[in-house]
Amino acid sequence: MKLKSTYLSLAAFGAVAVAVSTSVAIAAPERPAALQALEKQGVTVVGTFPAPGGLTAWAGYIGQRPLSMFVTPDGKHVIAGTLLDAQGNEVAEAALEQAVRGAMTAGAWSKLESSHWIEDGKKGAPRTVYVFTDPNCPYCNKFWADARPWVDSGKVVLRHVMVGILTPTSAGKAAALLADKDPAAALAAYERGHMEQNAKSIASRQVRPLGDAGLKPLTSIPADIQTKLAANERLMASLGLQATPAMVWRDATGAVQMRSGAPESALAAVLGPR
Repeated sequence: MKLKSTYLSLAAFGAVAVAVSTSVAIAAPERPAALQALEKQGVTVVGTFPAPGGLTAWAGYIGQRPLSMFVTPDGKHVIAGTLLDAQGNEVAEAALEQAVRGAMTAGAWSKLESSHWIEDGKKGAPRTVYVFTDPNCPYCNKFWADARPWVDSGKVVLRHVMVGILTPTSAGKAAALLADKDPAAALAAYERGHMEQNAKSIASRQVRPLGDAGLKPLTSIPADIQTKLAANERLMASLGLQATPAMVWRDATGAVQMRSGAPESALAAVLGPR
């Protein structure tokens, strides 16, 4: 996202002051015009926390990046960035993190719940993992195969957020899955059908996109399916995830965790105890 200079004065990491309270953010009844402009550009504003020098400090985030915003006394300008003390130490980071943690977690999870996914596993499983999945991605297929012990035992349910970003046929195949009368069965059959050959390709280090066997790409994607795919891809980008498979899950403390790629060493962290 590019913040437009006509809306605010942006000093990316240069706001300097003597001290700042570390109390948690509190809701404020009105947002200055400069903050309202930032909200229109995708910044989520959570609330305020005390700041010195006549500034009002606001806590917010964009995607999964916390953002401190300091409003000038006239309310017409915002400085977004880092607040430093006289020794050059950052003094607002802890307050910012505390202020936005809950909102960021709830916001990200809510967006994932309302995205367009195909469920893989038993409803009510103790752990839900959202997986951004491209049907041509060989490592998505590997993760699907590696996750079977957790899924089949009922410990984990995967929700595949379908995207079409890897090859020219990816979008058509993702659309075909979403449009199927039984998307879960279609996805399972497709992934299972490629599992053996894909495992051999990865083992031989001759990794290639999955073939079209068992799933014919739609050459003309219906408008409603195209809208769903576009929304999923925007969500993936907003979370800062750039490659598939990308997983999002809640850890044992309830905090939202994310990662791209699923080597075997990461499976326990993503899927929990086997």
